[in-house]
Amino acid sequence: MKYTQLGRTGLQVSRLVLGTMNFGPQTEEAESHTIMDAALDAEINFFDTANVYGWGENKGRTEEIIGNWFAKGGGRRDKVVLATKVYGNMAATDDAVWPNHHKLSALNIRRAVEASLRRLKTDHIDLYQFHHVDRNTPWEEIWQAMDVLVQQGKVLYVGSSNFAGWHIAQANETAARTGRLGLVSEQCKYNLIERRAEMEVIPAARGYGLGVIPWSPLNSGLLGGVLRKERENPGRRSSEALANNPGLRDQVQAYEDLLGEHGLEPGEVALAWLLAQPGVTGPIIGPRTADQLGSALRAVELELGEELLSALDEVFPGPGPAPEAFAW
Repeated sequence: MKYTQLGRTGLQVSRLVLGTMNFGPQTEEAESHTIMDAALDAEINFFDTANVYGWGENKGRTEEIIGNWFAKGGGRRDKVVLATKVYGNMAATDDAVWPNHHKLSALNIRRAVEASLRRLKTDHIDLYQFHHVDRNTPWEEIWQAMDVLVQQGKVLYVGSSNFAGWHIAQANETAARTGRLGLVSEQCKYNLIERRAEMEVIPAARGYGLGVIPWSPLNSGLLGGVLRKERENPGRRSSEALANNPGLRDQVQAYEDLLGEHGLEPGEVALAWLLAQPGVTGPIIGPRTADQLGSALRAVELELGEELLSALDEVFPGPGPAPEAFAW
């Protein structure tokens, strides 16, 4: 495994991030533990989760599965850079929102971190991420709440997820005025198909020294050889996105044809492309079984030449930087 620093920090993290969103809803606890053990064996040390994972009545279940795995001992907790998130409504159902049980008020942050620590069976969170921007809570309040957690040793670093570029700027300018470290990472949707983050989010992250952690690197499987799998299994249902967008289907076909000429696997190339992008720390992979880890691991060693990178840009052209993307 290759490692890099998380943004401008001294923290060393693996270039693949183990996503755990499937743990509970799609993957049983025993298999989830097997996947985490396999990830450690592959020297992946960066694990990502969120307090709402498990979803619905099972919100928090994913953190519990990870906590039970840590409780097995064997140095598991010490080997892992643990990232979780705060923001979502943790009531049993989404329509049962009691005041102050979601978003980023100081009260909810305090309540949420204590609950996550209990579920995770740990005394600290290495990277505590805001799952979404809270437009109603001032950054002064948010940073004051995080200061308390850092001073208590319950949180080490703070990151964001699904922020716009100007949100990153607003958060870190507020932090800088009072000598705080501020955000050190941004977790955003970014892949060959979805490249709008290149307009402002990634430039803002790089400008402020945040590591970029892309989620949905295969765009819900569209970059994982979906059309080839469809041909191999005629009964396989096409993705709704492809069925409703003939232009996208043509792009995905061109993508698979291009990689077929080079003898490359689509899913591995999609991950390798992200690893080649400036500012990217590592994409989040979400294997449902231990066997699915292998392909992702090969992507770390895959070097894409300039000719292939240019060809990929032709198939999936990005929007370009702002403001040139929407102005003269």
